[in-house]
Amino acid sequence: MNEFDLSASTAPDVSVGGADRSLLLTPIRGGNAYEEAVERILHTIRLGLIHPGDQLPPERELATMMEISRDTVRDAIASLTDAGYLVIRRGRYGGTFIAPNLPEGPVVIGRSGELSKRKKFSSAEIHDLLIVRSVLEPGAAFQAAVTDLTGDARERLWNAHLETSASEPRDYRRFDSRLHLLIAELTGSNALVNHVAQTRVAINELLDEIPLLAPNITHSNSQHEQIVMAILTGRPEDAEAAMRDHLSGSAALLRGFLS
Repeated sequence: MNEFDLSASTAPDVSVGGADRSLLLTPIRGGNAYEEAVERILHTIRLGLIHPGDQLPPERELATMMEISRDTVRDAIASLTDAGYLVIRRGRYGGTFIAPNLPEGPVVIGRSGELSKRKKFSSAEIHDLLIVRSVLEPGAAFQAAVTDLTGDARERLWNAHLETSASEPRDYRRFDSRLHLLIAELTGSNALVNHVAQTRVAINELLDEIPLLAPNITHSNSQHEQIVMAILTGRPEDAEAAMRDHLSGSAALLRGFLS
């Protein structure tokens, strides 16, 4: 496996509030820039890539990261502040921070960027969501496995797997989401990362309605290792198959509990 050492039990820390928050705050190409900015920041919060109490990058930096105007960033921040996801503090240590107590329950982003409570998913919507996921993520695993990964990228992936495996049940879905997003990021496609994030937010909303059982976590961690190992050893077909098997288990669980 080239220079990557799987015998290492630890790896340099990858800050959820630092490096990983940039996974979704990438250049916006086309569409409604304001709506896209609201969605990107909201998904960063809801997927746990930045924590309650953490500070967002300054407006100027966010505008540069997403390649949009500062006015658009300011409008997006205002909407998310009104919705209760962000708080703005003035003064010497001021800035924009993630609200300490986030709104509960699923939300929908309207055509103008407004947020509203989501109604229950219909069976047809769940079916559609699971199909989209079954297409996106196995493809992401395949592409990640054929990508010439840097040593840092390989270490980040293995570290993300270790942290997911070691996480407490209350934090498991946050670390699980980060691992899946990181696999998409390794493909080099920002568009794919954002599509996976959009799907993952909805999947998490569904998963929140069913119990998180210890045997399921153990099995999930085992499958994650198969996926990660296949990517790191450059076996794209195995990575795709392992991811497909992993997702099929989640899909069966969701259909069983929510049908």
